[in-house]
Formats: sequence, structure tokens, C-alpha cells
Amino acid sequence: MAEQDFSKKEKNYYTDIPQKSEAFFLKGSNSYDWGMKNRLARIFNPKSGKTVMLAFDHGYFQGPTTGLERVDVTIRPLIPYADALMLTRGILRSVIEPSVANSVVMRASGGPSILKELSNEQIAVDMEDALRMNVSAVAVQVFIGGEFETQSVHNMTRLVDRGMRYGMPVLGVTAVGKELTRDARYISLATRILAELGASIVKTYHVPGFEQVAAACPVPIVMAGGKKLPEKEALQMAHDAISQGASGVDMGRNIFQSDAPVAMLNAVRKVVHEGASVKEAYQYYQDMKNK
Repeated sequence: MAEQDFSKKEKNYYTDIPQKSEAFFLKGSNSYDWGMKNRLARIFNPKSGKTVMLAFDHGYFQGPTTGLERVDVTIRPLIPYADALMLTRGILRSVIEPSVANSVVMRASGGPSILKELSNEQIAVDMEDALRMNVSAVAVQVFIGGEFETQSVHNMTRLVDRGMRYGMPVLGVTAVGKELTRDARYISLATRILAELGASIVKTYHVPGFEQVAAACPVPIVMAGGKKLPEKEALQMAHDAISQGASGVDMGRNIFQSDAPVAMLNAVRKVVHEGASVKEAYQYYQDMKNK
């Protein structure tokens, strides 16, 4: 039985303070349910509105990628400095400690290896398993213009339907390949299609004219790191993407293949969350590397 309130202190209902209903901080996300917003707020820092994701899901089609031969050795030291981890469920269960506080964006599509037609992907993770692992979002590759374009789009829309049922955001990844042009016209087409069909976040590449790509996409865009670049060039790319409208970066090879991965990841954080210039971030990288 509940105890009665015998406090002699006068009740205060703060009648002079109206209850506020503030808009959600993330672009295009205000109409989602509470659970969806909560998961997004784990991925994106509510203060900066940005995210630094660490991608190491390459093995789902490439096998032991350089720098990821031993994820337990190369990636674990980086985990404390990333806002979100982009990985596969196999690596999550076998390598990542359950005590980590990072949000998790889990690869949910797959099928072909680099030896086959990459666009022939299927849904590879059940939504219930994603919920069981307490992830913050699921990621799916979409091959606009690829041989299996429609199939990959349907992979995403099926995940969006299931995600809406359970409050799980879907990150749509725009795929590029030998036959797909990497320019603003193509990237604008691909990102807009993914957003129109329900992706909560879109991951894509930085291209000339990126500010137009970001402006035309009604949900947050996260820049893909792509191939390994010299550290200063990678920081320049991150800086340009953020200044042109990206809500974060998802870098892999430009972090774990760097000469000083921890220093590089922290330098990227300086750019994304603190608005540091390329010169400042690169100097920070060099200072940390030389310690």
C-alpha cells in the first residue's frame, strides 16, 4: 500500500512556468516517436548535433581488410573516442564488450562477396535480433543504378517498415561502384530517393557540389570516409562536408589505417564537434602522434 504524503512543505505547482515542448534537434526527425528519437540522440551528440562514427564493417564483403585483421587489437583502443560504432552483428557479439557506452549502427544487409555482383544484397539481420542487441540503428546498402537496384531499395523499405514498428532508425548507405558515377548529380539522386522512401539517416560520399546534395536531402547526411587519404586531406574532406551541411562523418580506413589512429580519430572529432579548422586539427593530430 502506498504511503500517504505527510510532508508539511507547501506544494508548488510552478504555475508561473509553462511546460515546454521543444523541437527535436535533428534535421527532419521531429515527427518520430520517442524511442526513435532516443536512439538517434545516442548516435548524434545533442549539443553539437553531429556524430563521429567509426566504420569497421568492411569484412562483411571484403573479409579481413587491412587494419581489421584483428579487430580486438586494432579497433578496441579507438572505441572510447567514437560516438557510434558501425559494425556487423558477428563482430559485435564476438569482439565488442557489452559494457561499452557507444551507440551501435549495425550492418543489416549482405550476401555477395567482392567476388560477385555486390548489388545482389538481401536483408541479412532480423529486426528482433537487432533489438536483442540493443543497437541504435540498422544500416542497409542501396545500389541506385546498380543491377539489383529495385531489390536493394526493397531491402531498405522492408527494414524501414519493421523499424517504424519498433522505433529503430534505418541508415541508408548510397553504394557506388565501377559502373556508378560519383558526382553531385548521382549522389543527389541516390540520397533523395533513400530519404523519400523512409531512411532516417543517409550515408554518402563527399563530392563537388556537396552543399546542394545536403540541402536537397531532408534527413541528416553522414559523410562516408571512403578510401585511405593522407591525414591532412582526410581532415580537409571532413571539414568541407561539415561546413557544407553534413551532420557527421563515418570514417573507417582513414582512421584505422592511419599511422596514429587514436590521434586521427580525435582530430576528426575536433573538426566535427568543435568546428576546428583543418590547420588546427592537423596540428592536433601531429602533436598527439608525436607524444
